[in-house]
Amino acid sequence: MPTASVGVFKIATKGPGDVSGLMAMIVSGAIDPTSILAVLGKTEGNGGVNDFTREYAVAALCTALASQLGLTPHEVEQRIAFVMSGGTEGVLSPHITVFTRSEVAQRPAGISGKRLSIGMAQTRDFLPEELGRSAQIAETAKAVKAAMADAGIANPTDVHFVQIKCPLLTSERVEAAAARGNKTATISSYSSMAYSRGASALGVAVALGEVTSDIRDEDVLRRYDLFSKVASTSSGIELMHNVVIVLGNSDNSASEFEIGHAVMNDAIDTPAVVSALQSVGLEVGLRVAPRAEAGRELVNIFAKAEASPDGSVRGFRHTMLEDTDISSTRHARAAVGGLIAGLAGTGVVYVSGGAEHQGPAGGGPVAAIARMF
Repeated sequence: MPTASVGVFKIATKGPGDVSGLMAMIVSGAIDPTSILAVLGKTEGNGGVNDFTREYAVAALCTALASQLGLTPHEVEQRIAFVMSGGTEGVLSPHITVFTRSEVAQRPAGISGKRLSIGMAQTRDFLPEELGRSAQIAETAKAVKAAMADAGIANPTDVHFVQIKCPLLTSERVEAAAARGNKTATISSYSSMAYSRGASALGVAVALGEVTSDIRDEDVLRRYDLFSKVASTSSGIELMHNVVIVLGNSDNSASEFEIGHAVMNDAIDTPAVVSALQSVGLEVGLRVAPRAEAGRELVNIFAKAEASPDGSVRGFRHTMLEDTDISSTRHARAAVGGLIAGLAGTGVVYVSGGAEHQGPAGGGPVAAIARMF
């Protein structure tokens, strides 16, 4: 497999339609638009079914990149993996993280060992009645393995974060299934987000060997002892298939970046965040600091968050699931986002709500990317 150079660029945004930062980096030559493989973003929407900031952000990016690539906006969306996560509650700050990949003849001097690698794949389109069920699990598992191959990663232990964008149900999609005589996993659009996220996460667990037993349809959102330690899934109205992005370390990479991860057992698991940062050689005190002697600096942190489904955190009751004014996912993003931002010294971090089968119940995976200089 050819050697690849993977780049990571974190760019603040002034709104979901703001592409000025990305365009400035393209104009300056810092980013070659032809090398862009994936864009992960946080938008200031509500993160719910009707959060159209996600679709708006993707549309703005595709339109801006179309002229740079000589493609139509639709063709851009087919070429590049866009994953927009709505919700920047608390101190979280809207931004995008751009991942690039290009082939190089050989590794530059000074780069050794396994370095950051990225791969992408997509599932087929799903029928509404397949969301949240075994078909979505099986097809996602296939796509994860394809993305690993695309990234040049053979060993599942070298996979540190799998980001998936998955569909949700709308009333029209539920009615379409019923017209064919089929029932969907739920008739609630909001609940369908959790079913889709959960099934997608279980697909990651199957692909990586984290779950080896057969998974039944009724296990989704019930068997919380079944989970992936590296899955991050986000539901959206704008698609009917899963987009899979695998991030890990590979001998085939000539990147100046490295990724590591840990697993939060609950929403206040500070040691897990510290462990993720230390896994990429970062020094953690009152806040993350570059290790000048090791030549490393933090680029971004990616994490999942959810309100513990048993209604408690370390034996004490929480009210996130009982608040009728604010959804529990918004509470969770704000809480975990604040914890991570306090350690990182910045609110420009990627925290996504809804961690069904993504880490233990009430917790979630947390990954860190560092640049070596």
